[in-house]
Amino acid sequence: MQLRDALDDYKRHEGHNTRFPGERRSTTGLFSGFGGRLVHVDRDGSLRDFGYPLTGRNGIDRSRLGLRVDGEVQWFDADETVSQAYHEGTALVATERETPVGALTQYDLTVDDAHVTHVELDEERENAELVAYAGFAPNAQDTRIGQLRHENAVELYHTTEHDFVGSATGFSDLHGQVPARFAEVLDDAAVELPRPASEDRYEEDRLSGDLVAFLPLDSGRATLVTLLTDEHATDREAALGRVDELTSAYADADALRRAADAETLSIPDDAPNPEAVTADVRVLRLLSAETGLRIAGPDFDPYYAHSGGYGYTWFRDDAEISLFVDEASDYVGLDLGSWTDRSARAYLFTQQRDGTWAHRVWPRDGTLAPGWANGRLEAGDGVDYQADQTGSVVTFLASVVDEVDAELREDLVAALDDALDGLDDTLAADGRPIACQNAWEDANGRFSHTAATFLEAYAAVANADLSAETTAHAREQADRIYEALDDLWVADRGIYALRECVEADEDEGLGAGELDPRYDSATLALAAAHRQYVRIGEVDATRLDRLVAHVENTVDGLWHDPEESEVRGLVRYEGDGWRQRGQGNEKIWSVSTAWGAHAAASTAALLDACDDSRAVAFETMTEELLSLVLPDGPLCMETGYLPEQVFDDGTPDSATPLGWPHALRLATVALADELGIDVGVRAATLAD
Repeated sequence: MQLRDALDDYKRHEGHNTRFPGERRSTTGLFSGFGGRLVHVDRDGSLRDFGYPLTGRNGIDRSRLGLRVDGEVQWFDADETVSQAYHEGTALVATERETPVGALTQYDLTVDDAHVTHVELDEERENAELVAYAGFAPNAQDTRIGQLRHENAVELYHTTEHDFVGSATGFSDLHGQVPARFAEVLDDAAVELPRPASEDRYEEDRLSGDLVAFLPLDSGRATLVTLLTDEHATDREAALGRVDELTSAYADADALRRAADAETLSIPDDAPNPEAVTADVRVLRLLSAETGLRIAGPDFDPYYAHSGGYGYTWFRDDAEISLFVDEASDYVGLDLGSWTDRSARAYLFTQQRDGTWAHRVWPRDGTLAPGWANGRLEAGDGVDYQADQTGSVVTFLASVVDEVDAELREDLVAALDDALDGLDDTLAADGRPIACQNAWEDANGRFSHTAATFLEAYAAVANADLSAETTAHAREQADRIYEALDDLWVADRGIYALRECVEADEDEGLGAGELDPRYDSATLALAAAHRQYVRIGEVDATRLDRLVAHVENTVDGLWHDPEESEVRGLVRYEGDGWRQRGQGNEKIWSVSTAWGAHAAASTAALLDACDDSRAVAFETMTEELLSLVLPDGPLCMETGYLPEQVFDDGTPDSATPLGWPHALRLATVALADELGIDVGVRAATLAD
């Protein structure tokens, strides 16, 4: 997304109740792409690349598709879209719409670094052409772009990125367009693109990233191919040859279906809730780079207008995704062992010299990404460091060290030794992590969530087949944290505190050293942490009672059921003011709701192991919370995606789909099914 596009969107949505101006949203439409390139296909047929963090290539920034019949252009965004869905469990997107000349189906499939768009009219129409307007931004530039016209393709380039456009039926006409002019950018009105062909502007056709192409229909069919390349990896002749191959191979819908079927992972028919499992696996593949690292979600806010960006790898959620996939894989019957190995190798590569992991990295190569929590890489007190991220990676590595081959195991053992040094260095003398940033990245303090990740990490190491010295040390540290958690207990609310403040917080009326008693969905991580700890230590009756009360009270305290709306679920934390827009109260988060379901299932498992009758209530809570994020649940979109947040009126917001809740859902479905809890799709509400 270029600045001109962001400003154009600002003009269109300034003052909107639920849309933040200047963003490129993915809350409608579907994504395709399992090879790093990630292409969004909106319901109006428009295409946009979101894969820059995964591949380093930018591709399409803006587009429109339509038909030209007898010289008149009708854009698809003016037509009625009847349906849009994936072909079975694949990433092939099929969009059906009614046009003035009859029903049309658009098929979209991303194949490695290429994207194929194939259209078919139900009835053949003479003098009809597919019109494709596409604005390319090679090397993330919207000026200083050149075009080369080849016999059967167009090449658009800046420096190293060269993007190609081809057609199965050739081109009847081509012309370029210069970007919006300064006067248009400054004008109050938004710019309608594409413009009519200009009059003899010499730079229009050769010095522009915008292309308008007309593709003849053959028997009512046309196929458009775009290919993103790097000149250091693919020369021009090879790229043009690939375009020819693609236009020939995918000139009909059946070929696209076969290609999509071939790249789809098989989901067992007897998998618990196979619709949810299929969607979760697909989303996690869409968000993955070849390294195995994932973006948190499609980056809808590249100019940080209303957020800090999402197109990066955070080790917190990435490692938890890796752990959840590994835990669910065997039970569900997924063949995802290669995912575990690939993730483990990626974490080895990105580990810092002090044994910790940085704030966030670029998923395509693991290099350090822009961030605000790199305190351990800078001079200072290290408060701007998110210690829970290192804890999450350690839990995953320790959980899989006994599953990998001998060579990888040797490297993991060495990495865990270094990681323990990093954890030890950030564990204070009182047995709790030092002051740092929280999981939500909006506060400093000594957080219950951070303590939970440390407890789980040390317990996982203590439970692994490592040296006696290593496991004994990890056991000792886990015991220290277990005992120190009592310091965070807020008796009058029956919960563990959000944090201990390290400095006065005037907004919350808290002084340094005081406990922040607000409900926080991140503290629900204590349930899974204790389920890990019980494998190497004893959870006493008092702690079990407190854990039961904490999960019950936190879920109840964060529960939000807006009037005159179908949405309901858990807000992020008490008093969360982020991205409220005109709503005026906290928004429901899919992450928090799925986390609540996972915490309830983890608590049920703990209680069930003790033959504690309270397990039944947590099984019910699991079922009710899980139903909200399952397909047909109010927080799951018709696309099958879980957006990060939802407004009270049901409007999805922020990164869509977000990988973290999909992984949480996958793990919770597996755990709940193992406990005998209903994981079917049904409407449910929490009991009063």
